[in-house]
Amino acid sequence: MDNDLLAQRIRAFRKLKGFTQQELAQRLEVSVAVLGSLERGTRKPDPKLLTNIADTLGIDYNELIRISGT
Repeated sequence: MDNDLLAQRIRAFRKLKGFTQQELAQRLEVSVAVLGSLERGTRKPDPKLLTNIADTLGIDYNELIRISGT
């Protein structure tokens, strides 16, 4: 998946679920700087972190990484 698209999806789902960056970072046990870099697309998350993000946001992992049209 394109890192920029993934970054946009992480940010969009975070906002949709009503989390601030600080709240989500705390639940994921990562720094706000790490979450911010994920949401800007400057850092590529490992699969375990993506799984944790999806679980914390209450969405399916495949929904998080889904590419439009597939």
